[in-house]
Amino acid sequence: MSDHVEVKLKNVVVDCACGVHPWEKHPERPNRLSINVTLFARLTHRRLAEFGYIDYDFIRDYLKQLESRPHTDLIETLLDEIVDRCFIDERVDACRVSIMKLGIFTETEAAGVEVYRTRAQWA
Repeated sequence: MSDHVEVKLKNVVVDCACGVHPWEKHPERPNRLSINVTLFARLTHRRLAEFGYIDYDFIRDYLKQLESRPHTDLIETLLDEIVDRCFIDERVDACRVSIMKLGIFTETEAAGVEVYRTRAQWA
């Protein structure tokens, strides 16, 4: 395995109108989502500072705007859109994205989906 760097956004919490259950479609009661994003990039320099940095602001900005978008039935749709943004930086070879609905059911802390995608498979 080659050397790589992981760039992370951990537990970004947003309120988003999403879900297929009837109680999730109420416009005044969005779901609280916890989103995690990890970007994987091969290190091409001996020192990390020489490699530069991978800017995650454009992903963070997208996550913040989820609060103002119209209702989306599937969190898988949101997940795919986040993956698209992960590959904007050409150095990113792969990403892991998870979206968890917090407090959606009384018997569990969260429910959701996680995906690991490579640039080669996504292209």
